[in-house]
Amino acid sequence: MRRSLRPEAVPAGPPRPGNLPHELNRFVGRAAELRALQGALADARLITVTGVGGVGKSRFAAHAAAGAPASLRRDGVWRVELATVRQPELVEYAVAECLGLTDHTTRPPRQVLVDHLTERQLVLVVDGFEHLVDACASLVRDLLRAAPGLRVVAVGRRPLALEGERLFPLSPLTAQDAAELFADRASALLPGFRLADGHLVDVLEVCRRLDCLPLAVELAAGRLQALSPAQLMERLDDRFRLLTGGGRDALPRHQTLRTTIGWSHELCTAQERLLWARLSVFSGQFDLEAAEYICSGEGLHADAVLEVLHELLAQSVVIREESPAGVRYRMLDTVRAYGAEWLEHLGDSRRMRRRHRDWYMGLATWCELDWFSPRQGEVAARIDAELSNLRAALEFCLTEPGETHLGQYLAGTLWFYWAGCGRLAEGRHWLERSVSLDCDPGEGDDAEYGSSRLKALWVLGYVAILQGDAVPALAALQECHDDAQHDGDATALAYAVHRTGCLALVTDDLPRAEQLLRTALARYREIGELNSNVLMGQVELAMAMAFQGDLAQAVALCEDVQQVCEDHGERWTRAYALYVLAYAAWDRGDPAGARRLLRECLGIDHEFHDLLGTVLAVELLALVTLVEGDAAEAAVLQGAAARIWPSVGLPLFGSEHYNGPHRLCETRAREALGDVRFDELARAGERLGHDEAVARALGRGERQIVATHVPRPARASTPGKREPAASPTANGGETTG
Repeated sequence: MRRSLRPEAVPAGPPRPGNLPHELNRFVGRAAELRALQGALADARLITVTGVGGVGKSRFAAHAAAGAPASLRRDGVWRVELATVRQPELVEYAVAECLGLTDHTTRPPRQVLVDHLTERQLVLVVDGFEHLVDACASLVRDLLRAAPGLRVVAVGRRPLALEGERLFPLSPLTAQDAAELFADRASALLPGFRLADGHLVDVLEVCRRLDCLPLAVELAAGRLQALSPAQLMERLDDRFRLLTGGGRDALPRHQTLRTTIGWSHELCTAQERLLWARLSVFSGQFDLEAAEYICSGEGLHADAVLEVLHELLAQSVVIREESPAGVRYRMLDTVRAYGAEWLEHLGDSRRMRRRHRDWYMGLATWCELDWFSPRQGEVAARIDAELSNLRAALEFCLTEPGETHLGQYLAGTLWFYWAGCGRLAEGRHWLERSVSLDCDPGEGDDAEYGSSRLKALWVLGYVAILQGDAVPALAALQECHDDAQHDGDATALAYAVHRTGCLALVTDDLPRAEQLLRTALARYREIGELNSNVLMGQVELAMAMAFQGDLAQAVALCEDVQQVCEDHGERWTRAYALYVLAYAAWDRGDPAGARRLLRECLGIDHEFHDLLGTVLAVELLALVTLVEGDAAEAAVLQGAAARIWPSVGLPLFGSEHYNGPHRLCETRAREALGDVRFDELARAGERLGHDEAVARALGRGERQIVATHVPRPARASTPGKREPAASPTANGGETTG
């Protein structure tokens, strides 16, 4: 390769400011990222753009480099494509060829490059180096040391791991940019194609299901000559077969979605490919502990998972993310789908899905126990982060023969999340689906499986109560009660009695509610049960007593709950006890004390995304605000509550007693404001978003307020026959265990 006819390397042909080809179509989106990379080039001499295959790294890096400050690219922007270079010793020659250099001396090719670049000011884009990392890193390091005016933008699925390297991870497009890219490429094939012509919804869904990967979006747009956007969406389950093609000038690895992802797969070791396949069982994010348990086994020891995962991270197969639950990992759906095909090819899909189910069953069990502890916030964040995987585990249990009882157990075990973290509707979906299925004959121990079904039944009844749906709630609880009696299951029987008492409470049968709740609490004591459910039963009994006019006993019950909650660090049930205590403070003419208690209550409810607790607190805050002399603000808060109720269920459970504070507040506010002004302010409240409404309710009280007297409705001496009073509390029954 070395020749000695010429004394030095010279540019081949006339000088030119770079070798970037002219773009043949419009570059779409990424305005902020372009500015960020161009700005970074002023401070860093080596920037590596990383990302999964098909995310658009190559064009983005070239486009950004072409727009870098002129002072950094006085001698041009030069791009070297290494994908087709197979031997490490040929990397220097490829770079020299890219720069237009020929050399006839006996100098080493690296020295030729150093001599050429030493006095120049240019940007070198090194693309597709993944399979030549060591050789490429060595060359880039030497060139940067020798040429102070050189800037390098490396483009690959992993870093070069050099000192001074700044990583620039490139994410998929936003949905809007992806849709714009789709429309731009589609209009080249179908002149006149516009998103506004009824295509926007379908195109956005197509882009979302393709992870908004530019390559996948462009390939999908190329199918519009044969398919409509709606037909594309229907066929995306087989995305690798559908998305083939690409321009003749495209690199081989960019011509189909399958080969794009396959390019990364080819660069992986056997262990990396195995872990990639096994990680495909995860849905959404996952953590290291889950990966080590689920994915270890034959061919991959648990101790090796971290190291192999690190390599997949370095190659952009796996993405690292921060979350409230800590460091998490995920794969784009397209990458995951490729791994799932390999897992199926290995014949290991069912075993891995079962291991996945086992892990998340254990996680749910641990979180249920830990809910009654100072770690409630951590538990809520963990389940939020794992919800996608828990759904996958539930789906597996409810569709795999012989697993139904485990699905019932898992759906019931998550009661604290369905009821406590604003997931009533989804919880009811899984619970109803699970109890509608019969366990297969011979699944195993009848007592164990019966217990799982009983738990799902009383949790279903509880969730339906919180939604204000009495008839299905009663049916589920009655079935649970009868079967628990037949099976001798004391725990399920106690919960069935408890939730039936809760149902009586929200349907205004107060004497029966009191009787059932006292019976349930006695049963809990007999079996040694103490958790958030038990304490909620005590709060619900306090509500029943308050509705019947015995506020002193209601306060005593809730003060006891508050003490137990403080001893155990429990906050969610404590919020409902605070609600009852706030009602009692209002009743005795202490609106300032009521507001203080309600603000703490509302803060906890909002933290846990407990919509029921939130809306009940806002309702009572509206009444307190009225007492404090601000009828206008009370009307706004009532409007805000009206907007939240449809997301919970039947407003105020359709209960006369729970409706008492609301009706009293509205009556007095209308008297003060007039109907027209009240309705206007209530509509303004309805326009507030959830967070805005909570912030507004919590923010009041910082300014000076003047309390005014608002008479409370008179209580009849006979329980259940008095005029409905502003009710003490909220939560129509809470949790289960």
